[in-house]
Amino acid sequence: MTGVIAELFTLMLMAFALGMDAFSVGIGMGMFQLRYKQIFYIGLTIGFFHVWMPLIGMLAGHFLSDTFGTITKYIGGILIIVLGIQMIISSFKKEERNIIKPEGWGLLLFAFSVSLDSFSVGLSLGIFGARAAAVVVCFGIAATILTWAGLIIGRKAQGLLGTYSEVLGGSILFAFGIKLLLP
Repeated sequence: MTGVIAELFTLMLMAFALGMDAFSVGIGMGMFQLRYKQIFYIGLTIGFFHVWMPLIGMLAGHFLSDTFGTITKYIGGILIIVLGIQMIISSFKKEERNIIKPEGWGLLLFAFSVSLDSFSVGLSLGIFGARAAAVVVCFGIAATILTWAGLIIGRKAQGLLGTYSEVLGGSILFAFGIKLLLP
């Protein structure tokens, strides 16, 4: 029982880390003074993508794990570390992001791009044999809530937390990658 609780806690922290990217981008997008109805649909769309992208990644990870054996466990840990480092580095770049209009195809493209990192983490979790249902529920709920929070805060605060949230998310992923590599 404690193993299940520990796995759920770990998955929620990872989901939080991955959702921080959506949170920080949501803060920037929230500056457009979106209506609450738009915020609601944007959060649901990003949550939907954060369910399907890790699920697809997990299926690929299970296949790789069955095919290539134990070496894939090290690859999975390294992949999460690299993703964490990439999030930290990208948070310090001063370039302006081109924000896609969050409607129609623009919203789908935005949700896809924000959830790409959850595919990579899903791949790693599939290699390690994580419970798929727990992963997709945790990732979907965290991404939806953090997106809503980012959009609403962006609407109110005009972007004070953006950089720090990506650093926090990247640090959490980096720490879990290290944990996965240790015996």
